[in-house]
Amino acid sequence: MLIVGPSGSGKSTLALAIAGLIPSDVPAAITGSLALDEVPVWSFDRSALAARVGIVFQDPATQLVMERVEDDVAFGLETRGWPVQPMRRRVPEALAEAGLSGLGRRRSRRLSGGQQQRLALAGVLAAIPGLLVLDEPTANLDPHGADAFLERVRALGRTRATTVVLIEHRVERAWSMADIVVAIDGEGRTIDVGSPDEVAARSAPRMHEAGIWLPAAIEPRDIAAARRPAGPGSSVRPAEVKIKAQHLSYAYEPGRPVLHDVSLAIQPGERVALVGPNGGGKSTLARLLVGLLRPDRGTVRLGGDDPARLPAEELARRAAYVFQDPERQFLAETVKTEILLGLDPIRRPAAEELLAEFGIPLERFGGRSPFRLSGGEARRLSLAIALVRDPAVLVLDEPTFGQDRRNYDGLRAILDGHLRAGATLIAATHDQRFVADVADRVITMADGRITADERIR
Repeated sequence: MLIVGPSGSGKSTLALAIAGLIPSDVPAAITGSLALDEVPVWSFDRSALAARVGIVFQDPATQLVMERVEDDVAFGLETRGWPVQPMRRRVPEALAEAGLSGLGRRRSRRLSGGQQQRLALAGVLAAIPGLLVLDEPTANLDPHGADAFLERVRALGRTRATTVVLIEHRVERAWSMADIVVAIDGEGRTIDVGSPDEVAARSAPRMHEAGIWLPAAIEPRDIAAARRPAGPGSSVRPAEVKIKAQHLSYAYEPGRPVLHDVSLAIQPGERVALVGPNGGGKSTLARLLVGLLRPDRGTVRLGGDDPARLPAEELARRAAYVFQDPERQFLAETVKTEILLGLDPIRRPAAEELLAEFGIPLERFGGRSPFRLSGGEARRLSLAIALVRDPAVLVLDEPTFGQDRRNYDGLRAILDGHLRAGATLIAATHDQRFVADVADRVITMADGRITADERIR
């Protein structure tokens, strides 16, 4: 079953309910019914339900609990009382199924975002659940990895008769896999339920209007080519900041470098996309360029200075970094406090306007916890926090994660306005649509090295 809907429509909430985590772990008021094999979900003993249902969360890091990769996969089996020998056989099998062969001794927190997503899947697959709930499982995967991941999911139904509930924005790949499509609107109400062909025939225009991504083959022809106009330019012209890196090397663990002798220069105003497979070093390079990490070897210059040694206030003026996991940079208890934290009072009206443009207006979201936002909403809040400060260099790690079509267009428009004012963009991304729409230079990375560097405009 494929569940599609705009950001904030309740898809993840539905996934948590199917897995029995609502209301046992996430308090909620519920009406209606939800059953597995004719049995109400909330009547199951928790251990019995856990044995039947596996869930991979939208943010995979939230379900990694052990220091080593293989221990993390084994943890779930241990809690289910698996005997030692079957567990030792099953752990490497599950890692291979998820595409992590040979990484069993790695540290879980040192994996790339895409590799962590695979590890979360391996931990769930290990127990061979009858029902598998996947919340945007390909969001952090490179295109090849996403294709391979979905092919593994497809194979589960053929080889194990596993039922799969899949929440995805990348419907181009997932649409043809589905037996049933459930389309939800922005208010959390059902648009349509049926086979992919039936839903496309009946409801493609309504789904498009709701901001749901559709496969190119069924996108309504009269509106498929519509483009949102560019957003207004920033009122502040960023300072011109050149970035130069020479012979960078970096390792999170001794003897296991993730970056090898990388050199590059980025001119003020360039729009650079960092692309390549998971674990290739994109996020590590991006963090080194703005001083969030110090290189083991080599040098970085941000506007002529070592960014790792700049005072925090000066570094924030020159560069802003938006993490792959937005929650990593949230500090406050409410959205309003978060966006205004440390912000010059003169910029506060601009902050409110920007949040409204991003679809998270303060009058509706201001009192909410940033940690209770949907994945797409949290991503837009993290972008707003960076953009409202008009940094000279904007570094984005997977900026389109969790975005529906409407919010993607809005993000592009707002970002374009900032870039037209002269800011530099560095985006680590697997989203080829975003690369084609925004970048003028593409740097490809693999195995911690730059393998290609080309200008596309």
